[in-house]
Amino acid sequence: MKNIKPIAVVVILLSIAVLLIPTILVLPFSLEKASGKLVETTKREKDLEVLLAEASPLEVTVYRTEKGEVETLPLEQYVAGVVASEMPAVFEEEALKAQSLAARTYIVRQLLANEKTKLPKGAIVGDTQQYQVYKDEEQLKEQWESEANYKKNMNKIRQAVYETRGQIIIYQNEPITPSYFSTSNGFTENSEAYWTNAFPYLKTVESPWDLHSPKYLDKKIIPVKEFEKALGVKLGQSNNIGQITARTPGNRVAEVKINNKTFTGREIREKLELKSADFTWERKGEQIIITTKGYGHGVGMSQYGANGMATEGKSYDEIIKYYYKNVEISEANHFLEKQIAKK
Repeated sequence: MKNIKPIAVVVILLSIAVLLIPTILVLPFSLEKASGKLVETTKREKDLEVLLAEASPLEVTVYRTEKGEVETLPLEQYVAGVVASEMPAVFEEEALKAQSLAARTYIVRQLLANEKTKLPKGAIVGDTQQYQVYKDEEQLKEQWESEANYKKNMNKIRQAVYETRGQIIIYQNEPITPSYFSTSNGFTENSEAYWTNAFPYLKTVESPWDLHSPKYLDKKIIPVKEFEKALGVKLGQSNNIGQITARTPGNRVAEVKINNKTFTGREIREKLELKSADFTWERKGEQIIITTKGYGHGVGMSQYGANGMATEGKSYDEIIKYYYKNVEISEANHFLEKQIAKK
């Protein structure tokens, strides 16, 4: 070192420092647990679960039908459980966000309702399609067939729920009835064409994305005797099953006549357990072959349509405002202040 000038020494030392610094910065985060030193233990999925638990001070009491018990959990965790149960986890994030708003709006309406549901043990909501489907961790692991899939899917869903936390859909400053279903026949349906009540925001819109849904077409074969029993009719040997006399604005069957008996399309769908009220049928020997388009009642947001829109780059608020006419997105807390004050 005697023949090395001071400036050269400084340069050498700085070079060594530059080489060492990246190693010093990386080492603490790459050490194995066995080393007993600093280990990075933060797990994103755990963070999101905690964040959802803390996102709302309100809790939801769910009546678990199979167990006959009541489960109590934070509101946003409940929403995540519904989204996981009601929409495929492989769907686009913006579609999952739209589903989050629909699920959250539904439970907020339940919390605000003057007449509570008559469920056991004071539960505010059930876990079946009569309300909206909710599954717990054990059921979702079974649904997705592994713990690894559960972690991956729930992380994606929790992210969508967290990014839309507290947001609900309103019409004229009231939370809407956020009806949704799987797949349309190419059009959604006016609410009054399927139910008794007419909701101004539940009107038919074109939904061409649904034609690519794996649930768009279905075929069901029913023995003639079973068909006659279910509908209370007699066909005899005639190949003339009946006539469709009217269709709805969403191009589903509104009315059909079989002999001298008249049915609504909804009645036919429910009595024969069809996927949709958009159906055609023909008789072949002693069997009735029924072809349906779409899956579900057709009112409100199409889930496969929402995913199609998201695939094309539409945001969740664009999806919501397409399927629910003239609505706005608002904060749930504005409507839940009294319930929050009680906590």
